[in-house]
Amino acid sequence: MSERMFAIIGSELNVKPKQVQAAVELLDEGNTVPFIARYRKEVTGELQDEQLRTIEERIKYLRNLETRRQEIIASITEQEKMTDELMKSLEAATKLQELEDLYLPYRPKKRTRAMIARERGLEPLADMILNDTVTAGDPLEIAKDFVTEEVPTPEDAIQGASDIVAEIVSDSADFRAYLRKKMWNEGFIQAELTGDEEIQQQFLQYAEYAEPVRQMPSHRILAVNRGEKLGALKLALTVPGDTYVTYMVQKLEKNPKSIFADYKAAAVADAYKRLIFPALERDIRNELTENADEQAIKVFGVNLKNLLLQPPLAGHVIMGLDPGYRTGCKMAIIDQQGNVLDYGAYYLTNSEKLRKEAQKVLADKIRKFKVTLLSIGNGTASYETEQFAST
Repeated sequence: MSERMFAIIGSELNVKPKQVQAAVELLDEGNTVPFIARYRKEVTGELQDEQLRTIEERIKYLRNLETRRQEIIASITEQEKMTDELMKSLEAATKLQELEDLYLPYRPKKRTRAMIARERGLEPLADMILNDTVTAGDPLEIAKDFVTEEVPTPEDAIQGASDIVAEIVSDSADFRAYLRKKMWNEGFIQAELTGDEEIQQQFLQYAEYAEPVRQMPSHRILAVNRGEKLGALKLALTVPGDTYVTYMVQKLEKNPKSIFADYKAAAVADAYKRLIFPALERDIRNELTENADEQAIKVFGVNLKNLLLQPPLAGHVIMGLDPGYRTGCKMAIIDQQGNVLDYGAYYLTNSEKLRKEAQKVLADKIRKFKVTLLSIGNGTASYETEQFAST
C-alpha cells in the first residue's frame, strides 16, 4: 500500500516514487522539512522545501484515507452488507469525502424518522413508492393495510414510508457526488447584514453581496466568515434546488404510471431540503474555508520570504554566519540587492587546523566580494564564532 501512495504522490509532483519514499522515511524518523531540504538532498534527489511540504501533507492525507477505508470496510463487513461492487467502489475512492458518501447508508445513525418507520413495518410500502411497482388502485386504500396502533391512519403510513424513501435517496453516493459538483459549479454564496449595527459598519460592503462559489477569492471567504462569526453577516449557499429535485425524480422514475408518483416526488423533495442540501452546504462551506486558510498561509509565506530576503542595509555587501558545532558554521554572502553571491559551511570551533583553514577561506571571500558588514547569529556556538571573527 505504501508503494501505491509513493507512486500517487510522485505522479502529482512529477518526481520518482523512490524520492517520495526517501522523503517519507526521513519525515517518519522525525526530521523536519527544513532539515531534509538542507542536509539530506543527496538522499531525496534534491527535493525542494515546497515539494517536501507537499509530500508531508499528502502522505498524511493518504494514510488517513487508508485508515478510514479499512475502518469502513470492517464496519460494513461486520454488518454483513458488503458486496463486490461496493468493495470495488471503496477501494477505488481517492478522497475521504467519496468514502464517507459510500459509507453513509451503512453508518450507524441516531434514531431517525426512517428507522422508526421501518420498526413500524412500513418498508414494504416504501418499496412500492420507490420502485413504482403499483400502477392501479387508490394509494390510501393500499396504505390501509399498514394501519396499526402505532400507525393510526393511511396518511400516517404513507408519511412514514416516504420518510424511508427520503433517507434512501439522501444516502445515495451517486446523487451526493452529482449534487456536490453541481453546487460547486452553480452555487452562490450570499450575505446579508444582521445583528448589531455598530459591528455591521465593518461589513457594509457585503450588504447585498453574492458571488459564485467557484470564483470566490480566499481573502473574501475569510472576510465573510469573520462577519458571520461576529454576528454581522448571515451567509447562505443558494442553488437551483428545484432543478436538482427534478433531476433526481427523473432518475428514479421506473414507471410513469405509478399511483405513488406524486408521493415519491414529495419524498425526493423532502430528502433534498431536509437531508441532502444542509449536509452539502456544510461540506462546501468547510472546504471553501480550508482552501482559503491554506491559500492565506501560502501568501503569508511568500510575503515573509520577500521580507526576509529584502536588502537589510542599503549599500552593504553582507557576510552572514550561522554558528554551529556538529554541522559547522553556515556562511552566506549577499550583495546590496540581496542576491546570494556565495555560501558554504566551515568548522570554526573544532581543531586548530580546521580553524585556520576556515580563517583563510573566509578572509579570501571577504576580499573577493568586498564584504563591508559581518552578521553573526546568536544561537549555539555564537560566542565562539564571535571570538573567531574578531581575530
